Amino acid sequence: MPKPLRERHAANGSPQGAAAERHGTSRHDENGPSVGCVTDPIARLQADRAAARDRDDPNANLCVLATVRAGEPQARTLVLRDVEDRLALFFNASSPKAREIDESESVAVLVYLPSMDVQYRLTCALQAIPSSVVHAAWTLRPPIPKRLDWLYRRFPQGTEIASRERLVELLNEGPTPEAAPPSALGYYLAPRAVERLQLGQPDGIHDRRRYERQHDGWKEAALIP
Repeated sequence: MPKPLRERHAANGSPQGAAAERHGTSRHDENGPSVGCVTDPIARLQADRAAARDRDDPNANLCVLATVRAGEPQARTLVLRDVEDRLALFFNASSPKAREIDESESVAVLVYLPSMDVQYRLTCALQAIPSSVVHAAWTLRPPIPKRLDWLYRRFPQGTEIASRERLVELLNEGPTPEAAPPSALGYYLAPRAVERLQLGQPDGIHDRRRYERQHDGWKEAALIP
């Protein structure tokens, strides 16, 4: 899938606009996008996340991943990572979400940044990250997540355990592993469609935009919120 089209556009003087300008995106006026320029929603998302980090937003590095299991919706909060200038997710193959992803053509990802009054909804295909990249990133993880990844070989993620105390005992057994287990997985997000909802508008009317991937970039449309 082609990388998002990145064009240089002018931004207004707001903090969000300044961040967007640094990331090659545009701001909209009250009547919608400027003629002849379309926002790159992924660059805009990255700009908003960067601005949210500057504001110590606890959600800046998080997302909600939604999948389907036996016809029932499933959602969980994950860390949304930046890998080689792309959005990515890391998890373990023992997780039920790994099977749900294998059985689906796409997933839904939600990012909400309260400090920015903005929400993103992404419909994405997932592209496997090479194991060498996954394993290099794994070495940077804190000790407990490393131990958990190896514990999943004995106790798959989500299985019952006698008590939390027993879990702590298991995680404190032996030295911290230095290499990732074969079950460590990573996926790049390949967004097909993005919706951005800007709250907190001066006139009280939310600004809702939809972006759909085209062969040469993105198609943008304003939506009724």
